[in-house]
Formats: sequence, structure tokens, C-alpha cells
Amino acid sequence: MDITLSTSFIAVDDHDEALAFYRDALELEVRSDVAFEGMRWVSLGSPSQPDVSIVLEPLVADPNASGEDRRAMAELLAKGLLKGVVFATDDVDAAFERVRAAGGDVLQEPIDQPYGLRDCAFRDPAGNLVRINQRRTV
Repeated sequence: MDITLSTSFIAVDDHDEALAFYRDALELEVRSDVAFEGMRWVSLGSPSQPDVSIVLEPLVADPNASGEDRRAMAELLAKGLLKGVVFATDDVDAAFERVRAAGGDVLQEPIDQPYGLRDCAFRDPAGNLVRINQRRTV
């Protein structure tokens, strides 16, 4: 059996702000933008990985969710405790500079990790953790 990753979901509270980060700063292409019952899902991905997508989903994709549930999810999102995504690149320093120049919320500048990666970290506009890494050559 061969199983591959197709789609991953990231909760956001403002799709337009998230698009400015994922599309403009990280240079992902928008594959679909779907609205349904007052909610929105935007699918993006790297042009070099046409079969893998990230979907920016509503914070709470249940129109019947209580106000208490919505507040709890918003609080978790603001703390960066919901989801994260890790990207790989062949030039983490250039990627870092591009995202920082676009206004990315820097958590960690590029550093060499003891486990063979050079990486950096940001928070997207919703508070989700975004890491970018590069394999180091030994």
C-alpha cells in the first residue's frame, strides 16, 4: 500500500490576512477559494508539489457551534496552540528574509540545529506556528 499526504488544514481567523502570508510571503499558489454558509476555505500549495495542499479553514467550521466554543478556539489560536506547518527549502536564509520583509512575525531567526537542519520560525497572522527548514550538508 502506498499512502501519500494530500491535504493539511490550518485554522485562520482572517482569510485575507492569511492569504497575504501564505500566498504573498511564502509564494504558494492559490488552488481554490470556496465559500459555503458564511464560511471560507482556501486551498494553497507549492507549484513544485501539485498533489499536496494546505487548506486555510475557518476557525470553527460548524455553523451551530456555541459562542463559548468559538471563544475557546479563538483563545487557543491566539496562543499558537492549534496547528503548525513546516516547509522545506534549499535556502532558508533567503526564505527568512523574504518572509520577514513581508512583515512575518519572527519567532526564531535561522540557526543550525544539532539534528542536521538549519531552520527559522514565524507565526502566521492567525498565530499558527510556521517553520522553514533546510537540510545541512555535512
